Amino acid sequence: MRVLQFGKYYPPAPPGGIEVVMYNLAEGINKEGTRCDVLCSNTNATYSEEIYNGYNIIRTKSYGKILSTSVSPQLISKFMDINKNYDIIHVHFPDPLANLAVLLAKPKNKVVLHWHSDIVRQRLLLKLYAPVMHWLMKRADAIITTTPTYITCSRHLNPFEHKAVTIPIGVATEHLTSDKEEVAAIRKLHEGKKIIFSLGRLIYYKGYEHLIKAASELGEGYSVIIAGEGPLRERLSNMVKSMGLAGRVFLPGHIPDRQLGTYYEACDLFCLPSVERSEAFGIVIIEAMSFGKPVVATKLAGVGWVNQHGVTGINVEPGDPAELSHAIKLILNGKEMYNRFSINCRERFMNFFTREKMAQSAVKLYKNLLGS
Repeated sequence: MRVLQFGKYYPPAPPGGIEVVMYNLAEGINKEGTRCDVLCSNTNATYSEEIYNGYNIIRTKSYGKILSTSVSPQLISKFMDINKNYDIIHVHFPDPLANLAVLLAKPKNKVVLHWHSDIVRQRLLLKLYAPVMHWLMKRADAIITTTPTYITCSRHLNPFEHKAVTIPIGVATEHLTSDKEEVAAIRKLHEGKKIIFSLGRLIYYKGYEHLIKAASELGEGYSVIIAGEGPLRERLSNMVKSMGLAGRVFLPGHIPDRQLGTYYEACDLFCLPSVERSEAFGIVIIEAMSFGKPVVATKLAGVGWVNQHGVTGINVEPGDPAELSHAIKLILNGKEMYNRFSINCRERFMNFFTREKMAQSAVKLYKNLLGS
């Protein structure tokens, strides 16, 4: 059995949620003994093909992006050339160009559509893309959703519930190592304070402005670290200054991969204050769970399923700083609750969110589709 994963980009391109999933799937599926190659566009106008860890990664020429879509005509022609070499075509959504390639090639293989999230904000893109999207949903032999709740809340997915299969995202944690000295240094910097950590791109749907407002209600005994880069960095930084929170809210920017585990280990609690359904899962939540860190998140369909309310943390209404601050205080000031959530986080991670479990579920789906 041969599988082709088909998506926009692939590490070491700047990783987003879909790229992280593609990488962990490719690594995990190949370790399960099933050959899984990758076809994606490059981040520049260069074609490259390499063997990595025993599987093939093909990156086609890209001439930039329009409406968040890579402009890579070569992606379509390359897919038309090689798709017949595979039994399963695993297509990641949303990626209009990859999806258009499947429409034009009309492969006879089994097609799996991996639905990461609805297109929420880019209405023009959705209007242009809708015919291709609907064709692909009808053509797909199976549609993977990352949580069971997203199926029911998505008006696009709901009519295809009969072919939907839930496979939660899983990650490897080998790279999330922590350095004891660096952990101690972070805690010393915030000595006498409880540390709330958040991580992600500084963009509109993450809701970081609400976490900053919540920090003003938390008081002097708390430090809020919001790590990441993005278009809202200057705005958020100005907000911190104007609210007089410079000593309580920190925006350290990009944290190198080798230090991520250190920050997860150093914090007392993880917070994901997202406000839009563009946040369909929250991979950073499961990374924090792997360290046994309780989570405060929002009642978005996918996110609210990942973080089990009252089990691994607390979920609040999106866009409500008062609820965020109350939930943070409730967990961090309740020793019994904190310890219970911490134990449950680690157990839930091991039960649902490891790379191995995601890869095994994908291979099982492939075999079922092929009747083997």
